Amino acid sequence: MRYLTTDLVGEEVLTGRTGALGLIALNRPRVINSLSLNMVRQIETALDGFEADRSIAVVLVTGEGERGFCAGGDIRVLYESGRSGDPEAADFLREEYRLNGRIGRYPKPYVVIMDGITMGGGVGLSGHASHRIATDTTKLAMPETGIGFFPDVGATWLLSHTPGELGTYMGLTGEPIGPGDAIAAGFADCFVPSANLTTLAERLAALPVGADAKAVSDVIETFATPAPQGQFAANRALIDRCFAFDTVEKIFAALDAEDNDFAAKAKATMLTKSPTSLKVTLALLRAGRTSPDLETCLAREFTATAQILKTPDFYEGIRAAIIDKDRNPQWSPARLDDVGPDIVEAFFQPRPQPLFG
Repeated sequence: MRYLTTDLVGEEVLTGRTGALGLIALNRPRVINSLSLNMVRQIETALDGFEADRSIAVVLVTGEGERGFCAGGDIRVLYESGRSGDPEAADFLREEYRLNGRIGRYPKPYVVIMDGITMGGGVGLSGHASHRIATDTTKLAMPETGIGFFPDVGATWLLSHTPGELGTYMGLTGEPIGPGDAIAAGFADCFVPSANLTTLAERLAALPVGADAKAVSDVIETFATPAPQGQFAANRALIDRCFAFDTVEKIFAALDAEDNDFAAKAKATMLTKSPTSLKVTLALLRAGRTSPDLETCLAREFTATAQILKTPDFYEGIRAAIIDKDRNPQWSPARLDDVGPDIVEAFFQPRPQPLFG
């Protein structure tokens, strides 16, 4: 969505400036701004320029089109390059994760408007930002277990540091959440009604060159209102109770013990996901809880991608979702009981080339 009339330049990523505000707009609206390797590199270049430019105080990141900020990485490209052995899949993941880490430590205020669909790689561009704005239409999710993958782009850091077990629920079920729940889970900082976004962007553009993070927060707070309540408030105790276990089997058993529609739906949803992905995701989330920082989680995720690109479920999940679109993946192994510790441990084997350093 375009909030300012400023002229922007570029193709898949548009950039420009107005006053002390540097602008980055994802520009593949037909595919809900799904990220390509070229886009990751263009965002990096833009961040380089804005960081070095002393006249830029704040960076604002948005997505073009009406459907959403960013639906994630371009998984069709990952599917094709991974199957063929082309290095583009590994290159994309490496550069995307390094970008996610950079966002987390970016020295200038980095504001993201999470309008519409914000999933997968879109969470990587927004979740580590200094200022994260949810709107009326925000629909956030990490749905990777449904394509034989796992929550990545630093999500194992975000999900493992949510209040209680909200992150475990989000990571395993992949269910989308609205603005109120995004704030409750720590994936967004505030709610700004969509009708106020243009005026908010104009006020950010009017900030002086010396504006700091507090000045940005003060502007945003003048437009923020209480977010609509989501489903977490009513189900928090159940989520914390059922998702506190360290095995997927025990989580299923706990959900079975609840006489509750929410619990039944959560289990039914998880039963459609890759059994391997469920177990790997839970192991990554539990490791994330004891990790010292975002970059440690990103490095662990990158290690796990080496195995994911060899795993049949990844290609089967994408086939069922976007190639044949039959929505009927045949997972291998098909049963949780058949996903032994050796299968999970393979995702934690160090890579010859570390992500950072």
